[in-house]
Amino acid sequence: MPAAGEGAQKPVAIVPIDSSNAIALRGDQALVARFVSMAHDLDAKAAGGTELRVYWLEHANAETLLPTLQQLIGGGSDPAQKAGLPPASASPTSSSGGSAPVASAATPAPTSVGGGGSGSISTRGPAIITRYEGANAIIVAANSEVQRMLGELIRQLDSRRQQVLVEAIVVEIGDNAAKQLGVQFMLGGKNIPFVATSYSNASPNILTLGGAYAATKLTEEKTTVDGETVVTQTTSSLGNTLQEAAAASLLSATGGFAGFAGDIGKNTFFGAIINAVKSDTTSNLLATPHIVTLDNQAAKFLVGQEVPITTGEALSDNFDNAFRTVQREEVGIKLDVTPQVNGAGEVKLFLRQEVSSVAGPVSSRNSDLILNKRSFETVLTVDDGEILAIGGLLNDDERKTIERIPLLSDIPLIGELFKSRSRSRAKTNLMVFIRPTILRNREDNAALTARRYGYIRDFQLQRNPDQEPAIDTLVRDYLGAVPPVPSASTPADVTVGPVNLPELRGPDGSVKTTDVPPSISQAPAPPAGDYP
Repeated sequence: MPAAGEGAQKPVAIVPIDSSNAIALRGDQALVARFVSMAHDLDAKAAGGTELRVYWLEHANAETLLPTLQQLIGGGSDPAQKAGLPPASASPTSSSGGSAPVASAATPAPTSVGGGGSGSISTRGPAIITRYEGANAIIVAANSEVQRMLGELIRQLDSRRQQVLVEAIVVEIGDNAAKQLGVQFMLGGKNIPFVATSYSNASPNILTLGGAYAATKLTEEKTTVDGETVVTQTTSSLGNTLQEAAAASLLSATGGFAGFAGDIGKNTFFGAIINAVKSDTTSNLLATPHIVTLDNQAAKFLVGQEVPITTGEALSDNFDNAFRTVQREEVGIKLDVTPQVNGAGEVKLFLRQEVSSVAGPVSSRNSDLILNKRSFETVLTVDDGEILAIGGLLNDDERKTIERIPLLSDIPLIGELFKSRSRSRAKTNLMVFIRPTILRNREDNAALTARRYGYIRDFQLQRNPDQEPAIDTLVRDYLGAVPPVPSASTPADVTVGPVNLPELRGPDGSVKTTDVPPSISQAPAPPAGDYP
């Protein structure tokens, strides 16, 4: 920019330097000195002025961003301000060194900073940063230099974050087998010794049934009226308890059992029960919870029920008013995850995976519930789109139990009548896999939605081939939208096989190479080679 001068005065060249917010002057020394003085005056006036600007945020949260900006310019370090409370006092320093009036503690005040503190932006003049609760916006009142720095910072932080699809695969295969075989007998009566065998792994228990029978006989009264015998039955709390226990033992018995009982004379009875049971239970659990969340944003997934669990019980002084406290616990499939994406395309996962179920009551006399739980809590790093096994359990539990009567059980052949055998084996194979997938743009989101939508749509179409899938009808008629479909550029899966290995083997036993058809994406195939 040439400067107008008198006569022989040379012009002054002015070059702006945006990177350092400065200007370079070249020319006559006297004219350069005048321009320097003018620039200092203009800069001083601009520094003393305050600009008010509103930054409308598109992706960031104003409530979350505000404490960061306040801390950057030297404010917001007070714990009361971090908690959203008004500061107890504020004494911003003006450019002239004077102190501003102290803000009232009862009135929320935005951060006002006049001088740069340790680790903060140095400002000349007060700077005020606040947010507008009615919209996602940041309001900054500061000079042009602070406005420029804060505006650039807000622009970088207010960017669209990547999303992460986190998929978990829980596989549990169980095989439980059990065998029981035993013989129980009882001999008793009036004025004779009492003999019985009872085993913990036998059901129904012969002592329980014998007790109920004895209670029935003891409560009978026989009277003779006009030559006829009349039997009357009296009730007692002990007899009722024994009869209820016998009924519960019969109802809880499983497998096959046979027995007999009868009088053998002289008020003597004999009874025996043979029980045999074999059970084989197999289970195959496959659960695939998945959830989409923003980068560095916690997400939770739960499919299950809230089961009431008794935590306490009390009775009144008269033992008639029972008071019970109940706490509900979530039972089902849970997935808690927080992903963090780094520049190398890896995903760091703060993961907690849980699969729980209700096993049933503790016993027939205790209604408290037993809960089965498989829980994993870990922190790991996985590449984008890769599957990683995060943990598992291979369990093989075999138990053999034999209960017998000493000496009598050692007699050949007959000794088997004085034994009770049980055998159980439980095998469990549990494995949990995780797979994070980064969704970088709109195309990745659309591809994921189309793939999941197509899976549900095809499943409905297989069940009712002659009807339009219900999900298409819902999206079209209720939502008024076009159902998502995979695009032509989406790579399709290639299925190879089955392979006839005998035909591929040569005379020397080696396997000959064969060509694999390329996928639609035309990915380069690996070089062919001989397989051992």
